[in-house]
Parts: sequence; C-alpha cells; structure tokens
Amino acid sequence: MNPSVLEEEPPSPPRRRLGRSVFILPSIFTVGNIFCGFYALIATMHQQYDAAAQAIGIAIVLDMLDGRIARMTNTATGFGLQLDSLADVISFGVAPSVLALVWGLSSVHSRLAWIAAFTFTICGAMRLARFNVQAGQFKHFVGLPIPAGGGAVAAIVHFFGEPVAGPVGGAAMTAVVFGLALLMVSTIRYSSLKYLTLGRKSHLTVLLLALFVALVYYYSRWTLLIIAAAYVASGLLARVYALFRRRRVEEGLEPARMHGPG
Repeated sequence: MNPSVLEEEPPSPPRRRLGRSVFILPSIFTVGNIFCGFYALIATMHQQYDAAAQAIGIAIVLDMLDGRIARMTNTATGFGLQLDSLADVISFGVAPSVLALVWGLSSVHSRLAWIAAFTFTICGAMRLARFNVQAGQFKHFVGLPIPAGGGAVAAIVHFFGEPVAGPVGGAAMTAVVFGLALLMVSTIRYSSLKYLTLGRKSHLTVLLLALFVALVYYYSRWTLLIIAAAYVASGLLARVYALFRRRRVEEGLEPARMHGPG
C-alpha cells in the first residue's frame, strides 16, 4: 500500500467542524437578541429612547430568525429553547417595561408607574413559561406573544419620539402597558408565523416582503405602529367574531359547521 495514500485520507474533521458550526448558528442569533435587549436598556438610561426602540425591533427580527434557522437546519434543542426564552425576557420583557417606565410613565404617580412596568415584565415571563410548557402543541399562540407586546411598546416610542409629559398621555400609556400585559396572559389566540413558507405563490410573498421593507425604510414610524396595532387587535377581533358566531349558532340563525378541535 502506498504510504502517500494514507497521508491524504483524513478530510473528515472539516465536516465535523461544519456540523458543529451549523449547530451553534441559531444560538448566535439568540446572543444577538440578548445584546439588543441589553443595548436597549443602556440606551434608555442615556435617554436615547428611539435607539432603544429600534434595538427592540432588531431583537424581534433576530428572534424570528433563530427559531426558523433552528428548524431549517434541524438543530432545535432544549438548551436553545431555554436560552431563547431568557433572551426574550430581557429583550421583550425587561427592556420594553423600563423603556415605557422612563419614556411614558414618568408623569404618572410613581407607584402606579412601577406597578404597570412590573406587571408587564411578570406577565411576559409567565407568557414565556406557558409557551415553554405548550411548545409544539399548537399552531397558534395562546395569549399575545411577548415579542409582539415588547414590539408594540417600541413602536409607540418610535412613533411619538418625544417622552410623554402630560397626565393624559401618561394615563393612556399606563392603560396600554396594562392592556398588553393582560393580553399576554390571556387565552386569546394569535396567529403564528412559525409555519409561514413561500409555497406556490412565492413571487407574491417576495413582492409583499419587498414592499414591507420599503415601507419600513421610508415610513418606519407609521408602518411599524400600524403593524403592531393590527397584530394586537387581530386576536381581540377574532375572539369577538368567534363569540358572535357562536351566539348566532345557538340562536339558530346560522348552521353550525362541522370542524375538528382547534
């Protein structure tokens, strides 16, 4: 046997290293999510409120990417799920509540402001705990997802810019923070983008995505606020429609449809 052949045989380690690199790829995006949450807190402390809101928005994008990449590469693990939840507590629980407290609740009574901010944080943590227990069981979200709650706070701050000064604005922001907190621990269903794929009409999806990017680039304040408000309202409207339809069925005004559970 030629000894030169034996020396050229071992090219397998690069594949192993590549496999390990793919395995940690989702965690890299999760770490980026944590950094954005940490930066949002620092920016809020330095009264850079719009920068904090933008950091929370970037964290939402990273949060969407890490889960999708984990599913695409089949590298989803229990460790990744827990790390992602801890990142979400920071970026969408603590950072938005502190941002709302400093930016929009300073004109409210201090105790009420603290209670509102803490309620948002604890409800977000409870929402994540419930999601971890129910992970993979539903194709929809039960309760408002914490990234949507944090994103709604960030969208409001990004839209108005200047901190809330008057008591009316402070009361309105307090109501918004309490409302988002209660929606996160509610049983209202929200649609999940986890299973969204390009499908047959991929050209239409790409066109809509390009339009969305253009709108965010040129009209970010209005676009992000409308999207956040529409998503938050979607679950409420769906619940109202379901109750209205059920009442019509019970009154015999509309035939009941045969459908499976969920």
